[in-house]
Amino acid sequence: MTANDASPALPPPPPIGSRAEFEAALLWAARAAVARGARRIHLLDAEFAAWPLGDAGLLTALTAWLRLPQRRLVMLARDYEALPRLHARFVAWRRDWVHAVDTLALPQDVQLELPTLFVDDGPVSVQLIDPVHWRGRASLDERTATLWRESVDALLQRSEAAFPAHHLGL
Repeated sequence: MTANDASPALPPPPPIGSRAEFEAALLWAARAAVARGARRIHLLDAEFAAWPLGDAGLLTALTAWLRLPQRRLVMLARDYEALPRLHARFVAWRRDWVHAVDTLALPQDVQLELPTLFVDDGPVSVQLIDPVHWRGRASLDERTATLWRESVDALLQRSEAAFPAHHLGL
């Protein structure tokens, strides 16, 4: 079965050749995941600094998706230190969805480069290949997404919980 047979109602993947197109591709991917009823979405990046996580359209799409039963958003980063400063709206939004959003990090002793990646449990994927020139690829290819999910699973096995939604103070 081809991606077109599996998802005839989804719009075609957008090109990625600029920051604005990368942001549009992430919104496309979130909407495509909602439209096809994905149960799991993985977001990977070293620190999510360049992601439009505070974008109202992206948060609206993710909210609509998380309202469906048994949905899980899994984020994997090297470091979440910049997230509260750069994406305060996302951090506040996440507090409402902490039961459905997992934030994980690779241990410091694991020296692997994290891809900048959005992949769902179906054919939807977005990868930023060249962050300097904002070149990337959005895809509805099941084989590509399957290969990414296998790589992500291997990374998740080595990761640990990070970036708590609420800090306990004394």
